[in-house]
Amino acid sequence: MMHDEGYIKFESDWTEGPSPSWYKIGALAQWRQRMFEAGLIGSHPDGVGYGNISVRDNPADHFLITGSMTGHIKELGPEHFTRIVKYDFDSNRVSCHGPITASSETMTHAAFYHASRGINAVIHIHNAVMWNRYKGVMPTTSPEVTYGTPEMAYEVIRLLRMKDRPNKQLLIMGGHQDGVLAYGSTLGQAASTLLNCCDGMFRPGQDRTGQACSTDLRRNKSRRS
Repeated sequence: MMHDEGYIKFESDWTEGPSPSWYKIGALAQWRQRMFEAGLIGSHPDGVGYGNISVRDNPADHFLITGSMTGHIKELGPEHFTRIVKYDFDSNRVSCHGPITASSETMTHAAFYHASRGINAVIHIHNAVMWNRYKGVMPTTSPEVTYGTPEMAYEVIRLLRMKDRPNKQLLIMGGHQDGVLAYGSTLGQAASTLLNCCDGMFRPGQDRTGQACSTDLRRNKSRRS
């Protein structure tokens, strides 16, 4: 089965350089690993990866994001993150600085930060059960709009600026099968939205792939604390 994902659809101006400092990406890497352990970020049997995670940086129109083709990697290091320093929806162009080019979903993440200064973290995951349950119930992008495009960015902005948005900070990608986006003022808030959804839809400790889900992850974290 071919997957319409993992391919960069924007013009990328990548300046190769040093990794973002670890104090800025340490929490990003930890939350991303928990998403991987929960089966929410990873790769399909054919090797095509899915899922990415980002956090707003300083200045406020910059953000840090996982690099392209990192979905299959269990534990990310500094070399797997890059800084977005400029984006333009109209020209479909992204500029990034770091050791790796930016994720194919960078344009979508940029839309969240552009839409609201109160959003400081975005997580894009894949989950068939969550996608089917919330599609059309939670704010959902048009099924005609594909991932990683200016059209998707404009759809995200439109949905985020609706007057009567639900309290649950989820957005469903109607034209990107299994694609779910969570956002929040912090990484912990965005991640908790996803993990709480796992708790509500699966047997304790199990996700759609049979891997450890949020209940076990929180238990394991408490043991390490």
